[in-house]
Amino acid sequence: MGHESFRPGITHFRCVGVGVGPANLSLASLLHGRPDVPNLFLDRKESFGWHDGQQIPGSTLQVSQFKDLVSLADPANPFSFLSYLHAKGRVYHFLNAQFDDVPRLEFRNYLAWASRRNENVVFGEGVREVDFDDGLGVFTVRTDRRTLTADNVVAGVGSRPWVPPQGEHLLGPTQFHVADYVHAARDVGGKRVVVIGGGQSGAEAFLDLISRGGWDLPRRVSWISRRQNYFPIDDSPFTNDYYMPSHADYFYGLPRERRQSLNSRNVLTSDGISESTLREIYQTIYVHRFVEGNEDLVALHPAREVFDVRPGPFGGWEVCARHTGEPESVERFEADVIVWATGYRPAAMDFLAPLAGRLEHEGEELRVDEDYAVRWDGPADRRIFVQNGVRGQRGLADPNLSLNAWRSRRIADRLCGVRGDEQLASFIEWSSKAPQDERWTA
Repeated sequence: MGHESFRPGITHFRCVGVGVGPANLSLASLLHGRPDVPNLFLDRKESFGWHDGQQIPGSTLQVSQFKDLVSLADPANPFSFLSYLHAKGRVYHFLNAQFDDVPRLEFRNYLAWASRRNENVVFGEGVREVDFDDGLGVFTVRTDRRTLTADNVVAGVGSRPWVPPQGEHLLGPTQFHVADYVHAARDVGGKRVVVIGGGQSGAEAFLDLISRGGWDLPRRVSWISRRQNYFPIDDSPFTNDYYMPSHADYFYGLPRERRQSLNSRNVLTSDGISESTLREIYQTIYVHRFVEGNEDLVALHPAREVFDVRPGPFGGWEVCARHTGEPESVERFEADVIVWATGYRPAAMDFLAPLAGRLEHEGEELRVDEDYAVRWDGPADRRIFVQNGVRGQRGLADPNLSLNAWRSRRIADRLCGVRGDEQLASFIEWSSKAPQDERWTA
C-alpha cells in the first residue's frame, strides 16, 4: 500500500510531482532528506505498479542494473538497487546468481520498495487539475482530496498502451494489448493466436506462448511484424553513446527535422529484441518443428502491415495484412486471440488543461528547455517540468531508463538553483568543430 497521508497541515511545497513511475520516483529519491526542498509526489493508483500485466516469467531488463533510480547521479544514495539488495539481505545471492540481465520482476519489486520507503510519495490520490495563481505567484494543484500550492510541478505520468485504429475499438477478452498479457492470455490452450508487433514485447509474448506445455499450448501462433525481420537491439558500445548525457544535450540543440530523422534511423537501439530472447525463440521453434514434429505450431510473418481486423466467417477474428514489398497481395490470418504488442504513447496530461493557452508546444509535445522545464508565459522561477514525455526533443533515451537518474538530477539541480558536475562527454565528437580561421564570420 502507498502512504495514505503526508504531514497533515502542510499545503505548500517547493515541488509537487504528478505520477509516480520510475521517472518521478527517481526525482523523489534524489530529493528525499532535503528539508530545504519540501516535495510531494502523488499517484492515483492505490499502490506502485510498473508493467505489472507484462511481467512474463523469464523476462529481463535490457539495461544495466546501474541504471536504477539514483546510482548514475548519486552513487551513495540509499535508494539504489544495491541498497535494495542489501536491505533484503541478498547481495551475495544476487552476485552468485550471475544474471546476464536483471529479472524484470526483481527490478519492479525494487521500484516498489523505493516507493514504500519514501514518505513523500503518496498513492491513492489523483491530481485533477493544475492552474497558476498570478496574484500569489504559485501553482494550485487540486487533487481528489485537497488543494495544494507549489512553486514547481513535475509531470511524470508515463505512457499508455497504444493500439492502432483497426483494433482499438475491438479490445476485450480475446483481443488485448500486451500490457494486459499476464492476466488476459491464460486461456489460450488449443487456440489460434496472432501476435502483432515485432519489438521486445511481441517477442516475449510469442516466446511465452510457444513455450507452454500440454493443454496450455496454443494450436497455432502467428507472429506479424511491419519490420523486414525480427531484428535485435543494437547494444554495442558506440551505439550506447546515444544514451549518454552529452548526446542528449547535443540532440536537444539540433533542428527538429534532424532530430526526427535520428530517432527514426536509430529506433533499434532501444526497441530491438534482446539477442538472448531471439536465440531462445529460434531454439524453441527448432525443437517444435524438428524434434517433436509439431510443424504447424509457428508461423512467422515479418514485413506485413495489418490494415484490417474483422470478425471471422466461422467465429473468432480475421486479421488482414499486406506484404510491404508486395502491396498488391492480401493475406488473411484466422485467430481466436489477438495480442497487440504495438507499443506505448505518452499519457495525456489533461490536468494541465487550465494552463493550455500559456504553455508552448512543439508538435504534440510540450516545448521544454535544456532542464526539461516547459516554456511558458509565467514567472521564470515557477516551472512545470516534464519527465518521459519529450522523445522528439530529447531523443530515444527520454522514455528509456538509461538517463532516468541524470534527468532527475538535472531537474533537482534546477529546483535547488545549482548545477552539479556532469560526467565526461562521449569519446565521439557529435558536432563539427572547424578550425577558428575557417569559421564563417559576418
